[in-house]
Amino acid sequence: MEVGIGRAGDAALGRAAMTSPMSLTLPAALLSASGCASTGAVAGVATSAVTTNPAIGFGVGIAVQAATDEVVARTMKSLHQDQQVMIAVTAGLSQVGETRPWKVKHTLPIENGHGEVRVLREFGSALATCKEFAFSMVDGDDTRSPAQWYVATACQ
Repeated sequence: MEVGIGRAGDAALGRAAMTSPMSLTLPAALLSASGCASTGAVAGVATSAVTTNPAIGFGVGIAVQAATDEVVARTMKSLHQDQQVMIAVTAGLSQVGETRPWKVKHTLPIENGHGEVRVLREFGSALATCKEFAFSMVDGDDTRSPAQWYVATACQ
């Protein structure tokens, strides 16, 4: 029995066992250079090239894209939540009629924002004390962008 790529011995071990480490350099470079949108496709193509099985490559591509999408979504949600917490804390520290600035600055230059919080009224019940407030939102450090105003309620 002959052993090598394309020979009878290739099927038992699979093509990956017969591939040299140098042939994996291009797929790895493509994967690291690609953006988030094409990560699954690059991973699928690289896997298909190594395994010679397009079904496995397709499955790996879908799994990698789903994992990438989930990581990006969780990260963005966490960064957006930082803004919401800062606005709620600022409203909680303010008195009715008072206006205070808020600002969030992340290490990564995404989901940064600033604006003002203005407490409109305070009301309570047997369960909680609440404040209704208006807040402005300006994305990033651009002071030329018009502020978008919203109304919200926070309870303690």
